[in-house]
Amino acid sequence: MRSINRTGLVSGTGLIIAALSATVAALIFPIWSYADRAGTGLDTLNAQSVSTQFGPLSALDREFVTKVRLAGLWELPAGQQAEERGTTQAVKTAGAHLVEGHTFLDARVRNVAARLGLELPNQPNAQQRGWLATLDAAHGTDYDQKFANILRRAHGKVFSVVAQVRANTRNSLVRDLADDANTTVLDHIKVLEATGYVDFDALAQDAATASPPPLTASPAPPGPTESPDSPVPVTPAGTYPLPPAASRPKG
Repeated sequence: MRSINRTGLVSGTGLIIAALSATVAALIFPIWSYADRAGTGLDTLNAQSVSTQFGPLSALDREFVTKVRLAGLWELPAGQQAEERGTTQAVKTAGAHLVEGHTFLDARVRNVAARLGLELPNQPNAQQRGWLATLDAAHGTDYDQKFANILRRAHGKVFSVVAQVRANTRNSLVRDLADDANTTVLDHIKVLEATGYVDFDALAQDAATASPPPLTASPAPPGPTESPDSPVPVTPAGTYPLPPAASRPKG
């Protein structure tokens, strides 16, 4: 009788130990499997980053450099147009700030791209060309309203991207460019709001319903690049010239 009880006790203890071991294994395995598997955020960051003398250059860094160039390609002509066609001094002043700010930023981004060996676009994208066409067709107060709201909405979206890049980049050139972009974009937001035409309710609704925008195709990693084509004229053409073409990176 005693033997039977002893055997049962040993058997029960073994079951408890086995259950505890299984529980610990279940807790440890997800941690081990997640850290070991490919496709995590860290794996993606490392796979999409390239080494430069200024620090690692991520895909987001390259996208940001491209977006700074694209912004100048349409906002500078839009600013020049607003200086001439705005019906209030506030709209004309906002246009002047756009011209000054993006003339400065375009020179900065061209220098950064050349030092990192990145190729830059030389014409606005389809959406930006559409915005310029909308402005070109507007007149009077309608122009003032469209100018203030289209530009304010675009700057608001860029502002969040600048903050993300500034907070996370490991590249010193990109970090400095983000500092300059942050100052410039905030200035433009303020002068656009000072026109009195910005519809803040529409901005809030747009932010609440907008889906995450698709990523802009990142330029190739640093290395030999082909000389980009000359800037392609866009609407409005002639009177409102594009920034100069991006030059070929010097070896």
